[in-house]
Amino acid sequence: MIGVFDSGIGGLTVVRALLDQVPGYDIVYFGDTARTPYGSKSPDTVIGYALEDTEFLLDKGAQLIVVACNTASSVAFENITAKYDVPVFEVITPAVELSIKNSRSLKIGVIGTRATVSSGAYERKIREVKPAAKIYSKACPLLVPLVEEGWFNKPETVMIVKKYLHSLKVRQIDTLVLGCTHYPLLKNTIQRKIGKRVFIADSSLAVAREIKKFLSGHPGVEQKISKKGLTKFFVSDITPQFEKTARMILKKDIQLVHIKP
Repeated sequence: MIGVFDSGIGGLTVVRALLDQVPGYDIVYFGDTARTPYGSKSPDTVIGYALEDTEFLLDKGAQLIVVACNTASSVAFENITAKYDVPVFEVITPAVELSIKNSRSLKIGVIGTRATVSSGAYERKIREVKPAAKIYSKACPLLVPLVEEGWFNKPETVMIVKKYLHSLKVRQIDTLVLGCTHYPLLKNTIQRKIGKRVFIADSSLAVAREIKKFLSGHPGVEQKISKKGLTKFFVSDITPQFEKTARMILKKDIQLVHIKP
């Protein structure tokens, strides 16, 4: 199985992208909805959560792990790869590559949680490839709770998105990285407020494409992953709103199984 975890249900955007890019592969998902958001937690706390999440997915039969949380990707990826001998993918590197490929002026904006922005992970990875790039980052701590509540098109959400993006818009960026897998659910609003000429790099789509490429080039791993088209979804807390938002993301009815964190 392909195992995917996130701090909440935003990582289902990665599952949706995987269903499009590598259809038929079995997927197991864990959303740590009881402890979301990770972006406001300390690095040590996030690392502990991420290792627990990974262990859970491996126990459920995952042979490949996708860290669908940008915060966990930025602070816990090395800890996960050091502890577990399975292929592990994070969402930052594919999004960086996509943003560089599509940026004309190398004026790149990044939005994410406080933890992701504070880590400087996007800036470092972009400058490793393009040292001359100008990178402008903005922490957007209110967006994850808004997505978890399903407030995609509320006037309050539009107003908050506009306020967060203002400082990036005046910098005249030509590319914006969605540095959180919750943010694609606000993509239409973000596009309207940042401007139609700005390319939006969606980390969930980017990592799904990276996994498709990896599997085609690593038949030994690919053959180990079951392909019965099964999907399993686990969460550490469950509410009717979570179920509604999950169905909206995946555009189908799914069963969320509640487990203790």
